[in-house]
This record gives sequence, C-alpha cells and structure tokens, in this order.
Amino acid sequence: MSNLDHLKNVAPQKAFPPFACQYSSQIPELLQRLNCTISLSTYQAGKLIFLSAKDENAIVQLPRHFDKLMGIAQEEETGKLALACKDEVIVFSNSSELAKHYPKSPKKYDALYMPRVTYHTGPLDIHDLSFGENGSLFAVNTLFSNIVKIDDNYNFTPYWTPPFIDALVSEDRCHLNGMALENGLPKYITAFNKGNTTQSWRENITKSGIVMDVSSNEVIIEGLAMPHSPRIFNGELYVLLSATGELVKVNPQTGKYDVVVKVDGFVRGMSMHQDYLFIGLSKLRQNSSTFGKLEFAKTANHSGVLVVYLPTGSIVGKITYLSTVDEIYDVHILPGITRPNILNTRTPEYKEGILTPEATFWAKSSQ
Repeated sequence: MSNLDHLKNVAPQKAFPPFACQYSSQIPELLQRLNCTISLSTYQAGKLIFLSAKDENAIVQLPRHFDKLMGIAQEEETGKLALACKDEVIVFSNSSELAKHYPKSPKKYDALYMPRVTYHTGPLDIHDLSFGENGSLFAVNTLFSNIVKIDDNYNFTPYWTPPFIDALVSEDRCHLNGMALENGLPKYITAFNKGNTTQSWRENITKSGIVMDVSSNEVIIEGLAMPHSPRIFNGELYVLLSATGELVKVNPQTGKYDVVVKVDGFVRGMSMHQDYLFIGLSKLRQNSSTFGKLEFAKTANHSGVLVVYLPTGSIVGKITYLSTVDEIYDVHILPGITRPNILNTRTPEYKEGILTPEATFWAKSSQ
C-alpha cells in the first residue's frame, strides 16, 4: 500500500513537481514512533534532503543545495554534521534555540544546522565521511585511493593506504569508496578491486569488489558485486552489494557472508536506528558504461529509501521518488530530531544567526 493522496492534489498524472515522492502508508507513523528524521545526499541533484513526519499520515521534505554532495557524518556527542561536497567539507552545529526563532518560520523547526567550518579540500571525490576519536574527521579519498584525515593543515593528511597501492596519485585506482569505524578509528573499507593502475576497477566491475580490514591490511573477502556502505551494527559488519541489490552480513573471521535481504535495485547508503535499517536506492543510467552492465539495469528505474526491520530481514516500508532525485549516495538518520532545517553558504541568510556559548541571536537583515 502506498500513500499517493498528496501527489494527486499537487500535479496531474506524469507531471510531478520537484522532489515529488510516494511512500508506504506506514512510513510517517514509523518516523514519528522512532522520533527521527531521514537525511539523504544526492550528488546528481546536488541536494541534502531531510524527510520528516508531518503527522501520522504524511511526510514533509526540506531540500538544500550542496555541490556534488556525497558522505554525511554526525558526531554522536555534539550532534555536529559534516558534509562531503565537490571540493570542500562543511561542518555544521545545531541550535534548537536558533531554530525556534528562525525568522522565516518561527516555532516550526526543532533543529537548525548552522555552518561553522569549511575545509577546502579540492576535488578529491570524497565518498564516505565519519567523525572519529577526539572529533577527528576521517574521509574516503577515492581519487587518491586512501583513507585521510580532514583538518586545517592540508587539503588532506593520509591515514591509511591499501598495501597494493604503490603511489599517492590522483588516479582512482581501486575505487575505494566505503569506510566503517570501530572505537573511533577506521576498521573496514570497501573497494571495487585491488588494482594499482588508473581506474583499473572498471575492467571487471561486477565481480572484483573487496572488503578489507584496515588494522591488519588483510582482504577479508573478494569477488563482490560493487560493495558500498560498510557499517558496524550491534558489533557485526554489514555491507551493501550494489550490483546485485543485496544487504549482506559479513563474517570477518571466515570471509563468508549471509544475504539479509535482496531487492531488484541499486543499493547504496545505509543507516540504522533502533532495529530499522534505512537503505538508499538509486535509479540506474542505462546509457552508462558502468551501470549498463548490471543485470537489473532496465528494472532499476526508481530511487528512494527502503526500510528494513533487521531482526527479521523484512522490508517494512519504502519511499520512491517520482522526480528530481535519481541517484542517492548516503543515508543518515538524525535521532531525536523531528523537523530539522539547515542553512548553506550560498545565500547570506546563514550570517544572520549568531550562536554563542551563553545565548543565540538573529541579526536584522541589512537587505
């Protein structure tokens, strides 16, 4: 069952407005019960999108523009957000007080993410991004085939490089894309192969993917179908096999995996809240030399978010985009937040919110 009533009122059939979506009827009630908001990144549309429950029957969206947005990270202790964009990483802090008195919509939002720091990284093709120990920022530097630290000293500081990569060069040799942290440090990575030449991963893209243990430099498992989004949930390692539409649980000791759920679509981006996994779906470009090789290229014709109840591996809900959003990279759940807002740096509005340790202020606009 899908809730399409909100679409029928805003557009004629096959003429959907921007960001139009349909969703399973239980999605709004689930978000209310879990007391959370879905955030997702779409580099193709250049947007961060917040999806929240408006009430028990409908969801509401807030899209904000960020150039080629990929990884989303949140620091657990402070609630800070970090976004990996085209050539920069932006860090935001949240103020519920600024949200409460937001001039354009007072008393509408319960969180407002304000830009605090921008790291000018250059176009590194950063994929996954995570906060680690002592507030450090770790990033998957796909262009240079390594894990790096992001700070104010350099464009990036190398942290770990796969042993089969013999030079620090901007050649995207193995398409290192995913990273899972354990105890505040990178523990597992995903890549498309063990190649050491320029974009060698394109040669056998659906059968050469790997998962590696960063601490031991060992390949845990190989021969995977475009692995993405390694995550540690409840002490166990989960990975998305994008080219086969599978969520798998990997056993690092045996090098084997079990399929938790399989769908007819390209899966990438994953976040867990309580017992529910929120997984991104992307629409494939059939004329792509990469995506056109996949078995379900013709049927993977929609994007959105799947909700999986992990204890049973059952799909309990789905959000499907009907316009604007084709390719999703990351999905991240904001716990305890039911209607967030975020300000980018493309317009001067963000300069008017002033946050101090003791108080917050909205300055009067000079325009």
